[in-house]
Amino acid sequence: MTLLPLAARLLALAALTFLPAASAPAAAATGDVYVRAGQTFKPVSVAVTPFAGDDGADKIGAVVANDFARSIFLLPLNPSSFPEAVTNPDQRPDIAAWKNANAQFVLTGRLLRPDAEHVTAQFRLWDVATGDQVAGEQYTSEASNARRVAHMISDSVFSRVTGEKGFFDSRVVFVDESGPKDKRHKRLAVMDMDGANIKYLGGGETLVVTPRFSPSAQQVAYMSFGSADPKVTLLNLETGQREAVGNFPGMTFAPRFSPDGQKIVMSLSDGASANLYTMDLRSRATTRLTDTSAIDTSPSFSPDGAQIAFESDRGGTQQIYVMSAAGGPAKRISFGDGRYSTPVWSPRGDLIAFTRIKNGSFGIGVMKPDGSGERMLVDGFHNEGPTFSPNGLYVQFFRDSGGSGGPKIYMTDIFGHGEFLVPTPNYASDPSWGPLMH
Repeated sequence: MTLLPLAARLLALAALTFLPAASAPAAAATGDVYVRAGQTFKPVSVAVTPFAGDDGADKIGAVVANDFARSIFLLPLNPSSFPEAVTNPDQRPDIAAWKNANAQFVLTGRLLRPDAEHVTAQFRLWDVATGDQVAGEQYTSEASNARRVAHMISDSVFSRVTGEKGFFDSRVVFVDESGPKDKRHKRLAVMDMDGANIKYLGGGETLVVTPRFSPSAQQVAYMSFGSADPKVTLLNLETGQREAVGNFPGMTFAPRFSPDGQKIVMSLSDGASANLYTMDLRSRATTRLTDTSAIDTSPSFSPDGAQIAFESDRGGTQQIYVMSAAGGPAKRISFGDGRYSTPVWSPRGDLIAFTRIKNGSFGIGVMKPDGSGERMLVDGFHNEGPTFSPNGLYVQFFRDSGGSGGPKIYMTDIFGHGEFLVPTPNYASDPSWGPLMH
């Protein structure tokens, strides 16, 4: 059996070309995880067999297995339980043996190096229930992008098994923190969603806070503090070019992009109050959305761009409100005990994540846009700043346990089934998850 390429396209961001195989994605054999995971939950077991081929093949398989382990919905089997050594990834594995090993899917693959500058990765996914190959693709990329190829394999398998979009081939921008607690140095950084490939995005600022990814995955907005007043800065991740969109003294939170990337919404302070404004990035024209004596801040667009969720103390305590993206009346949607802050809309449009402060505990939760269905995912001290994965099934946030330490970034799923530390070399806060790169 051979991999039959149907088409090819160039991913300009990373100069990555991939060739889909003949077997197209179909409805998930195990059902829709998003619908079923709220009930009795059991992850789908996948055996990631060692990739055959040239130098670096073992690293591809290791990244894929690590992706699955952090996916919560897929469970990579321990290699010590494998019933056979797969030497030919094109040959159907011993289905009966893998069934006895409790594998529901078996992944086989190889890595080739057609020349010094490129790698080619191939994989096949076998359904143990039917014995059929249910997915198979080939990816050719520059050798420096081999790790991205592994994430793309993970995305393809995740989509085929769960029926949901993948999320592994994505990046997170965050604030890297180092130094003593009373004199912490904060700088902008970007990493793969699993904490690898960290790149520091220094621009000479003395302090950066609340970075936010644009929908294009190429641009980040953040608040920068230098010798002058704090300002909103746009950074192009490809070119490194920085551009100040204006100086707004007293801004409480960094701007967020509209879904089309053409506007930003932000909170500007005026004395004891703060109101919401949008700015057209092409004309630089600003439009005021709220006009109150309260503090309105932390705005987030709905994925269709029609509404904005934000936090406000207009009712006496911090709560979450939703209003039209054009401004006008706002409806309060949070009514649980405690204070609610940092709302962020899911890319799916079905949930809003938030931080809840209750009895000294800082928890991360989600609710529907009308305020119903509230559930807490994590609780304790000190959790803050949720951000959704591109497929809306996961949330990253940061936790500072206090003492002499500092914040770290964690990940959980929207059902609270599992939680993982996202490893970073230093302390890390304020994550913002970017869109899928391919």
